[in-house]
Amino acid sequence: MSTSKTYNPGQSEDKWYHFWEENGCFRSTPDERPPYTIVIPPPNVTGRLHMGHMLNNTIQDILIRRKRMEGFNACWVPGTDHASIATEAKVVKMLRAKGVKKSDLSRDEFLAHAFKWKDTYGGIILKQLRKLGCSCDWDRTRFTMDEDYYQAVIKVFCDLFDKGYIYRGLRMVNWDPEGLTALSDEEVIYKEKRGKLYHVRYRIEGSENEWVTIATTRPETILGDTAISVHPKDTRYQHLIGKSALVPLLNRPIPVIADNYVEMEFGTGCLKVTPAHDINDYEIGQRHNLETIDVLNPNGTMSKAARMYVGEDRFIVREKITEDLRAAGHIVQVEDHINQVGHSERTDAIIEPRLSLQWWVRMEDLSKPAYKAVMDDTVKLFPKKFKNTYQHWMENIKDWCISRQLWWGQQIPAFYLHSEKELEEENRQYFVAPTPEEALEKVRAATGKNLNPNDLYQDPDVLDTWFSSWLWPFQVFKGITDPDNKELGYYFPINDLVTGPDILFFWVARMIIASYEYKNERPFNNVYLTGLIRDELGRKMSKSLGNSPDPLALIDLYGADSVRVGILMSSPAGNDLKFDTPLDLEKNGLHSKLCEQGRNFCNKIWNAYRLVSGWETSDSAPTETESLALDWIQGRVAEVKLELEDHFKKFRISDALLVTYKLIWDDFCSWFLEIMKPPYGERLSGSTQRQVTDVFEELMQIAHPFVPFISEEVWQNLRERKPNETIMLTELGQVDPDTLDRQLLKDFEFITKAVTAIRAFRNEKGIKNNESIQLYVNTPSEDLFTRYNTVLNKFLNIEKIVFAEEGPNPSGTVMVETSKIFIPLPEMDLKAEREKINKEINRLESMLTGIEKTLGNERFMSNAKPAVVEKKLKTKADTHEKIKLLTEALESLG
Repeated sequence: MSTSKTYNPGQSEDKWYHFWEENGCFRSTPDERPPYTIVIPPPNVTGRLHMGHMLNNTIQDILIRRKRMEGFNACWVPGTDHASIATEAKVVKMLRAKGVKKSDLSRDEFLAHAFKWKDTYGGIILKQLRKLGCSCDWDRTRFTMDEDYYQAVIKVFCDLFDKGYIYRGLRMVNWDPEGLTALSDEEVIYKEKRGKLYHVRYRIEGSENEWVTIATTRPETILGDTAISVHPKDTRYQHLIGKSALVPLLNRPIPVIADNYVEMEFGTGCLKVTPAHDINDYEIGQRHNLETIDVLNPNGTMSKAARMYVGEDRFIVREKITEDLRAAGHIVQVEDHINQVGHSERTDAIIEPRLSLQWWVRMEDLSKPAYKAVMDDTVKLFPKKFKNTYQHWMENIKDWCISRQLWWGQQIPAFYLHSEKELEEENRQYFVAPTPEEALEKVRAATGKNLNPNDLYQDPDVLDTWFSSWLWPFQVFKGITDPDNKELGYYFPINDLVTGPDILFFWVARMIIASYEYKNERPFNNVYLTGLIRDELGRKMSKSLGNSPDPLALIDLYGADSVRVGILMSSPAGNDLKFDTPLDLEKNGLHSKLCEQGRNFCNKIWNAYRLVSGWETSDSAPTETESLALDWIQGRVAEVKLELEDHFKKFRISDALLVTYKLIWDDFCSWFLEIMKPPYGERLSGSTQRQVTDVFEELMQIAHPFVPFISEEVWQNLRERKPNETIMLTELGQVDPDTLDRQLLKDFEFITKAVTAIRAFRNEKGIKNNESIQLYVNTPSEDLFTRYNTVLNKFLNIEKIVFAEEGPNPSGTVMVETSKIFIPLPEMDLKAEREKINKEINRLESMLTGIEKTLGNERFMSNAKPAVVEKKLKTKADTHEKIKLLTEALESLG
């Protein structure tokens, strides 16, 4: 039995995690128990543990550990996402460092390198989650490029294509010039950037002195202009409609057209139209049959179509073309401008709108069941405020671009004829099938030709990563590839999903869509949306800002339990958490008051264990005080268990932690153990010691989901255990509300209030703890003071308690609910005491005057909410009562 003076979290955590894994405590197989299933939001295979992962996975671990102890067959499925863009970028960078270019490799050679990289580095984050205490069923670890998962994605693509939901089309996309791939709208992060607004004038063809002026933030795209547009009712420009303007520097004529999209009041009322480089311009171009000139290469350099600056980077050209336009007399004005600029979520490159032939999913009809499921609370969102956000997005849903110009990922199962490779891309025939063999059969049937496999080639693009992860809740149980298997029927739908609100749309909503399409039911019952972790300035924690601590360093410094407590202490559902590590970590060193609070909590538990385990016992019967205190603490434990049931039902995880924290710190350690502590040199009843141990064990069970390591350590040491026995597989047990002795709890609450108030009085009056005091009590609850006399004396060093209407003179007065407690004062400076009381009376009377003035204001009374008025009236009554008590205290001083 360990009784070391200090708790060593590092030693304990490694020991118990190894013990849990060795004994298969995290494993789950279907049985007769009710299942409780959660699936990890799969982190990128490139990932390292960050603070967001810490919060998200701590909450999941709390949920799964609690459900195990409630008797459920708890299954937490871990795994990683292949993360096409991020992983390919890592592999390309790794190869470049070795002097190898991606372009020098075949697809198969590159994928071999990618899988080797994944095998070497891809499981790091899952190993790191073990340090946090995550009790995942590691035998079930899934990867979105596992063979059966890969086949599921391909099967879904083909099915949706056959149903008419997937199509191939030339449309404007967000283009990542660094990742060289299309992005969905949700993968674009908008950042506020300081830039320039360039006012450029275009000469009207055939005129020497007539010009129109436009404003642009991207002057390099001028070379791709194919029209100038004005509003049809703008009288300033109606005479120009149908004429031509000349593109600056190129002198290429472009038409002046009229379109309602143009706002007459905005800027000059003239708009340059570049259909290849702006979604709105593209739509104008479609309406007016404008030419499309793409002046940018995929990598962000100028294309041959630009006719100038060919091969140079777009941002260098921005500077060059500005100088050339100025030299040619086309610059009217350049002003500072703040703009929201789209960046690639994965590479952070500034995205370019680009016209591109891509694969799309028609979302409007496909999404309807998922929309209904959340609106009618078949799938519940916590907190509820996100329901409005979900509704807005689903009602304005756009088609989903699912193709990515990468090699790492599920290759699109579309096949083309080599004989048509010289045709324009959009004119080539394609055949969608799960395998090349099935595609060949389709080609033969369509063409009537006896072609062979070498006559076909597969679409080189891969599918958007989210197109695989939207199958996650059921494909982790092989729901597509083996739809009738026993595990799917047992574990699916999963119970709860814990994730961040930033992926509510491009993961959560899509999972619901896929589940209704392929399983005809919801994928999960509840979605708990955590807040984002921010620094003390309110900025989102990120590596790029350097304001995010290394979670593993925090664990090394404080212990995993302490960090779990710290990160949850101020993290209510859906609200952002301000985490208090230093903004300049290098300068100030790593520390966190929140984690220190967590460490103090763990130390409090350990010190309580040392105290209890150090008591010597006797064969004597429990005293009346011991029995009374035991009845109370057992009632408090039961009461808190009921509170916790309500908190967990409503996903108030931080509130659940706080209730547990107060039960252990305040009720058990500060009150109960102090009452139980035998006087120096005396022994505790052996029966009482056993019951105290029972309570301590139950507290460790309650605390275990929050602080799994120290709770296991203490629980194991409180009694002798079997070799493979563990707290995490014990049952919490339920509480019948009707068995609670609520009067006992109410009485003890009164006594603790009295002790707290009298202690504060002693401290204020300078009465030392070793000085005994007398209490003169005017109370309707004499029996309470009599019954709890020994409890009061434990904390207050009471000489005697007298029931009387008044106390001797001079006395101080303490009010506890409706009871007046008079405490004789020692010799003191009565003049100074009178001045002190008079000063407080004056302050309260001044406050009372203000309250009465507010309540006498008709406007306030007619406009204020009833609850506000009620609060004001209560404050008025309380202030009256305080003044009355202070006046009585003043009179008692003579």
